[in-house]
Amino acid sequence: MNAQGIHRGMKLSELYRTAVEKGIDHDPRGREEVDRLLKETEDSYKKLEGYAKDAFDMERLWNPYADSRFSWGDGDLEAKRVMWGIDIGTGEVLLADRLREKGERIDAIVGHHPLGLARTPFPEVMWLQTDMYAAAGVPITVSEGLMRGRMDEVLRNVLPANYNQAVDAARLLGIPIMNIHTPADNCVQAYLTDLMQENHPRTVGDIIDILMKEPEFITASKHNSPPKIIVGSKTARCGPVICKMNGGTSGPKEIYAELSKAGIGTVVGMHFPESHVEEARKHHMNLVVSGHMSSDSLGINIIADEWQKHGVEVIPCSGFIRHSRL
Repeated sequence: MNAQGIHRGMKLSELYRTAVEKGIDHDPRGREEVDRLLKETEDSYKKLEGYAKDAFDMERLWNPYADSRFSWGDGDLEAKRVMWGIDIGTGEVLLADRLREKGERIDAIVGHHPLGLARTPFPEVMWLQTDMYAAAGVPITVSEGLMRGRMDEVLRNVLPANYNQAVDAARLLGIPIMNIHTPADNCVQAYLTDLMQENHPRTVGDIIDILMKEPEFITASKHNSPPKIIVGSKTARCGPVICKMNGGTSGPKEIYAELSKAGIGTVVGMHFPESHVEEARKHHMNLVVSGHMSSDSLGINIIADEWQKHGVEVIPCSGFIRHSRL
């Protein structure tokens, strides 16, 4: 330990588990529901036989997020410096190797968006959205009914992915690699939800002003990527506001009709497909894009700060805006 009593470094497996635990702490469903789901998974595993049991992903017994995995490397390796980026491909793996050649310490690569073991099953985490919309007033039966079709669509789209491309590059170069997706998204979801509840925005413009007090959004604005009003105007009343930062990817477009019935006036999200924009307009709802890289960065920073407390330095790359709140 150093003079302040901070441990210098952690095992990679400890870093990974710390990130998952942070995600559970901020999960909109609550820890009790997450624990129930993990117990349900354990019970299902015990009933498996043959190849189904042999192929079972044992990480599911403690990690509730299918889109976050330690894909390759020695979990017992002591880490003091890791490189973290929003999207990790072969280019970023080569970048880490080049930095090592130049004398920089890079103990592991961390991605945000799913890769390797997390890439194909990531649509599973979309189910988390059903509880979020239910908390906003949408009947859970409606929320679940709409989500199933959208999850099937996303799964069909992701099945052809070359899921192990970056992982294979990291393995060949001997660099451990993992990714942390929903845990970080849970962190930004909780942070921005609390921010809106504390500041009580009256207009859509007020929401922009609230976001622009956070360093990630300020930095993104300097890069010509500020938060933007996609549907609505600065002077429009925002009504009740919900943030949609997690749940894997965009949910079903039909959810806007149900949110409108529930009295929601504005949705703040990282990004929205065009079909969502059309539905929001149809149901007189406002949409605010907080920004993809900036919002992802905020969630990642909450976990990176936790790692920093243990003496692990995080080197940002690939769109990640590093800002410590310690």
